[in-house]
Amino acid sequence: MPIAPAALRLTVAVAGFLLAAATATSTSAVPQAPTAAAAPAPRPVDATAAAPAWSPPLSTEGRYIVDGRGNRFQLKGANWDGAQGSWTGSGSVDDPADHHAGQDSYGIPLGLDRVPLAQLLDDFHQLGINTIRLPFSNAMIHDTAPVPDNAVAANPRLRGRTPLEIYDAVVDALSGSGFAVILNNHTNTSRWCCGIDGNERWNSSQSTQQWAGDWVFMARRYAGVPGVVGADLYNEVRRDVLDDPNWGMGDGHDWYAAAQLAAERILTEADPRLLVVIEGINWTGVPVDGLPHGRPVLTPARTLSHTLVDAHKLVYSAHFYGYTGPHHSGATGIGETHDPRYQDLSRDDLYAALQDEAFFVEETDRHYTAPVWVSEFGIGAGETNPAARTWFARVTDYFADHDVDFAFWPLVGFAGHDDWALLQYDGTGHRSGILDAGDWRATAWQRLMSAPSETGPVAAVPTWRMLSVDHGDAVESLRVRAAGDWDPGAYKAVCPDGLRLTGLGHTGGRGLCTDTAGSGPGGDLRAATGGQTVVTDERHVPPGGDWASGYTKLQCPQGDFLIGYSVRGERVSAALCVPARSPLAGAGRTVWFDRSDNRPADAAGGDFAYGDYKGQCADDEYAAGIAFTTRLGSRPGPDALLCRRLS
Repeated sequence: MPIAPAALRLTVAVAGFLLAAATATSTSAVPQAPTAAAAPAPRPVDATAAAPAWSPPLSTEGRYIVDGRGNRFQLKGANWDGAQGSWTGSGSVDDPADHHAGQDSYGIPLGLDRVPLAQLLDDFHQLGINTIRLPFSNAMIHDTAPVPDNAVAANPRLRGRTPLEIYDAVVDALSGSGFAVILNNHTNTSRWCCGIDGNERWNSSQSTQQWAGDWVFMARRYAGVPGVVGADLYNEVRRDVLDDPNWGMGDGHDWYAAAQLAAERILTEADPRLLVVIEGINWTGVPVDGLPHGRPVLTPARTLSHTLVDAHKLVYSAHFYGYTGPHHSGATGIGETHDPRYQDLSRDDLYAALQDEAFFVEETDRHYTAPVWVSEFGIGAGETNPAARTWFARVTDYFADHDVDFAFWPLVGFAGHDDWALLQYDGTGHRSGILDAGDWRATAWQRLMSAPSETGPVAAVPTWRMLSVDHGDAVESLRVRAAGDWDPGAYKAVCPDGLRLTGLGHTGGRGLCTDTAGSGPGGDLRAATGGQTVVTDERHVPPGGDWASGYTKLQCPQGDFLIGYSVRGERVSAALCVPARSPLAGAGRTVWFDRSDNRPADAAGGDFAYGDYKGQCADDEYAAGIAFTTRLGSRPGPDALLCRRLS
């Protein structure tokens, strides 16, 4: 969300950091998170609601989001905020002046005190959007107090309901009106974001397990609502007073691991239909000239990307505002550095920054390939700074020209209070905003909304996914999980169902999975029936078939292929093989990678084991064995793959 007056908010936060006056953030208490067992059954929805023009659920195909019919579904959205909280953290929570832009949301979506819900939905449709990002706080989930009657004055049927029950009604209404709804865990506490405010990380005011449990609760709650298509895991992960978040270090601030945990629980315990939206890291370091600081955004995914149990549910997300920058916090005064803001960049430099920080993810044939959703961007109708206006025109041009999925911040605001809102309503419910001729943003908005885009069926493309056992198991196959622990005590990695193992790193425990066809059979090679074989010795190496002389060879039985592996430290522990759906009798070759990279010339899949020697079968091959050595002085990691032709 925008920080203006976040500049002031962040200035205060940075001042607090620099003075080191607070060694812990002051946060609101959050009640005990519901356990998975306490989560309710999916709530029934109105079966008479009009069917949308698109067909849920949503999935991904390469860089595109597709609907249930396989047609491109571009997220053209906006953020309907309020349920994440609006109190700024100082002054009285009961005084609207102490809420963002003087707007007390009462912990529910803004505008329900001024406009009937049906009219709000009609106005949203007039904008041309098809998606609503609907923020909420963890505190909202647990708030059992009904909102005051004046909070829903224009919607008297909602009187006496808790914030969560009103959120329910909004979700149902949006779904019934044909909108795609993406739930967004925006804050821990019901306090305006995004400085040093107790909401910096998913676990700033609660444990990671509580946070993940809340997600299971919410995903289960709306599993019966067809329009609910996604779970946006957490908003603008950033530094608190003392500590940075990180991407893959395995500690309590590891956003990569936390997002992986929540995503797995959502897809396996709650609602396998949902897209899982993982936002990049918004800020690390101290915003002071001479000290390291900046916005990693999605750059860490280049070397460590997520692999979920469903290989077609991951969406990455990024936020861009003109007053921030690649290394600029957005603050003015204390906390403002001499780094350029996005609005200070030339057109070419801006576009290069967008590519480098986010849109590289949409490159084809990479382990990180996924759709990128710019789930927040925006600017105020009252903005007069020429640089800011130029930035808005340029960034919307980029989105239009690159067929980007997007969501404007915010959708609803109060007239005379928040001129950033696309739609603003006065106390009588009269609407103004970007649909009016006088709003300077309308030209860029219409250009964005009407830009040509990919439509219709999206052709299937090869899928590439990384496996990492840096800090634990990476068993992404539901079929394998159902069979139990196949190598107790070892770190295990298994490709998602439908993919096969095709590459390994020499020492780092990284692997690469794919379903690429090459010139042979493609898709899921695994037989519909049949078990799995855990290979720990050379019993399946046929006489005369020594493809790695002097090395220990873990080879699949004839007709099987590799889907996983396990390690104990660096040492290979076992290989996991499964039977193919049709004969796999192609010729084999040994791919060595103990002294250098040995990958196909096109390097499809990308650098899946950054900094490590890697071996990879060709696109028209499958892996049938792993070789390693235990010789004194040698590294015990994988040294070679047995790659065989698919046909």
